[in-house]
Amino acid sequence: MTKFLDWMPVAASDYAKEVDWINLMITTAAALCILAVTAAMLFFAWIYRRRAEREHSAYITHNYLLEVLWTAIPTVVVIAVFYFGTKSYVAARTPVKNALEVQVTGYQWGWDFLYATGKQSTNELVVPVNTPVRLVLKSRDVNHSFFVPALRLKEDVLAGAYHYLWFTATRIGEYPVFCTEYCGLSHAYMQGKLRVVSQADYASFSQIEQTHEMPVSEAGQQLFAAKGCMACHSVDGTPRVGPTLKAIFGREEKLVDGSKIVVDENYLAESLKQPNAKIAEGFAPNMMPSFEGQLSEQELEALIAYLKTL
Repeated sequence: MTKFLDWMPVAASDYAKEVDWINLMITTAAALCILAVTAAMLFFAWIYRRRAEREHSAYITHNYLLEVLWTAIPTVVVIAVFYFGTKSYVAARTPVKNALEVQVTGYQWGWDFLYATGKQSTNELVVPVNTPVRLVLKSRDVNHSFFVPALRLKEDVLAGAYHYLWFTATRIGEYPVFCTEYCGLSHAYMQGKLRVVSQADYASFSQIEQTHEMPVSEAGQQLFAAKGCMACHSVDGTPRVGPTLKAIFGREEKLVDGSKIVVDENYLAESLKQPNAKIAEGFAPNMMPSFEGQLSEQELEALIAYLKTL
């Protein structure tokens, strides 16, 4: 199978190998169907060709065996494709805990990357090999789409919302990154690269070069104190005017309208900008001020990064 897939882009993650296997399964099934149908057409065209001694073709109304076969076989194939495809998709959308997190910002026409240590890079994403990585993506302007063929992963990045994808790179090297959502005149030039390096090289890369920089979560912690968030929200589980923020990220929150929501980046960003959009059960509305226009994008990301550490 490896030789058969040599024409595919290099597979640089476990997920890529699984996608290639499913693609091979679907392609093989489709090829067999084409061969079987074409062979049957040619066979019956020859068998029932017009002959001088035959005025009419045989009158056939049905064949139970054939009808069962051409119904059962495609059904089994479709169920198999659905099973393996769903299994692969769920795995791709369920990041492991404690994955290395990188903030990704798309804009016309490039990608900015912000690492947990405070290190920043443009159009070059650097990750350690054999380490789970979770990308939190957003757009600064229009819609974009983050695509790395070597990982077999693509995520649309819609303006005004956070998105994510995760992967474990298994092969050291450099791989192209593309935007696959038309985003303006220079869309074709919105290219970057993924650089997979050893653990030691990543540790060296991620070190902060400027002394005034600090890890993103630490900057968020300072901002949390400076904005007076502790007055209404505890971080130790004690309820105050607002709900406690201990273990807030990933928690299922029940709202006053009876619905439930899992706390993610989108919920936290909305709660900071429009605190009355979704009120947690047991708490009164109009208690928290809006930080819309008071926080820069960098400050918002830092606050969210700190809340994740709780």
